Amino acid sequence: MTAISSTSSTALSLTPATATDREKLAGAAKQFEAIFLRQMLSAARSVDFGGDDVFGKMDETFVQMRDERFAEIASQSGALGLAAQIERHLAALLPAEPATPAKAP
Repeated sequence: MTAISSTSSTALSLTPATATDREKLAGAAKQFEAIFLRQMLSAARSVDFGGDDVFGKMDETFVQMRDERFAEIASQSGALGLAAQIERHLAALLPAEPATPAKAP
């Protein structure tokens, strides 16, 4: 049997790293963009052009799931750029972050 050493070359922290206000803002902006896209897609799909739906009500769940996933992917990739605009605009209202001291070599 081998002994387990209590020292490790890579330090693992059990405390989660705290996100900065800017990181929180970026996450919130992406979530808002996803919600906005879901609402746009839902409104676009609510229009009835009078055609017969081949799958009827069965297809609605799949379409909704697909639209939600599309909205998530689009907001995470920044395809529309709405989240970036929101973040940039609201970041000006954040307090200045304290400068981190440089580490000695």
